[in-house]
Amino acid sequence: MIREDLRRYIEQEILPLYDAFDRGHRRDHAHQVIERSAQLAEAFDVDAEMVYAIAAYHDTGLRFGRENHHSDSARIVLADGELRRWFTEEQIVTIAQATEDHRASAARAPRSIYGRIVAEADRLIIPELIIRRTVQYSLANFPALDCEGHWLRSQEHLHEKYDEGGYLRLWIEGSDNAERLERLREIIADKEQLREIFDKIFDEEQNKKEPV
Repeated sequence: MIREDLRRYIEQEILPLYDAFDRGHRRDHAHQVIERSAQLAEAFDVDAEMVYAIAAYHDTGLRFGRENHHSDSARIVLADGELRRWFTEEQIVTIAQATEDHRASAARAPRSIYGRIVAEADRLIIPELIIRRTVQYSLANFPALDCEGHWLRSQEHLHEKYDEGGYLRLWIEGSDNAERLERLREIIADKEQLREIFDKIFDEEQNKKEPV
């Protein structure tokens, strides 16, 4: 169970930060990672409130840019005095480390089971969702590119991260991400199919209007 005052603080003060991020990392993404983390955590002897906090804070560092967002997220956790209402200093250090360790391109494994849980939850390997988030990121960060430029950049990113030998790592044995990753790799290997999905998503994202 998550204490109501902790949940209220997260919902009112932390999750609204995601509203300013790119479309692939808005509040719906945070909620997805929170929900998925809770599901994965059921298989382990862990503190549910710590899992909840890590998932909620994991991408907050995007407010300072993407390159170091994982370490910035950890700094936000350590600097948030309100968290001392619910967690010990030792727990807060673990929460900060786990938020930092969630990044897919990290050179080392997460330092705790908490980091493994949230890193796995953040993968959210649903093929069309992965391709959509890739397109969303490209549109948000490379606005000068035309459609072909976004296609080439998206294709390169998908190969670099998700293909055989890519830098993505899965951390929870038995997670359904493994099966979904195989399906995504099949799509990436089929250039014609990948282009068809890309074009559909690209048109949809181009025609979306940002909320006022």
